[in-house]
Amino acid sequence: MNTQFKKGALEMCVLSQLVRGDKYGYELTERISGVMSIASGTLYPILRRLKEEDYVTTYLKESESGPARKYYQLTDRGRKHQSEVKQEWEAFIQAVNQLL
Repeated sequence: MNTQFKKGALEMCVLSQLVRGDKYGYELTERISGVMSIASGTLYPILRRLKEEDYVTTYLKESESGPARKYYQLTDRGRKHQSEVKQEWEAFIQAVNQLL
């Protein structure tokens, strides 16, 4: 898959996964990489930026196997942003499909 296509879509993919529930970084990577190929460290800069922009918050949760995990949770602002980005994406896909 074209790297430039993925670059523009990854933030939306992360936000859309978090709409479904809180997840830790490795879990997000596994879910997304199950559908498209991404490098293991690709999502962490996106998650850091989403936190800086107040779209997500984090909390630690004890793990049954190993150290505590950092979970990411959408804020109300993040839910609104996800909805807006999803609408923009759907309009973009329609426009591209018309041109194809």
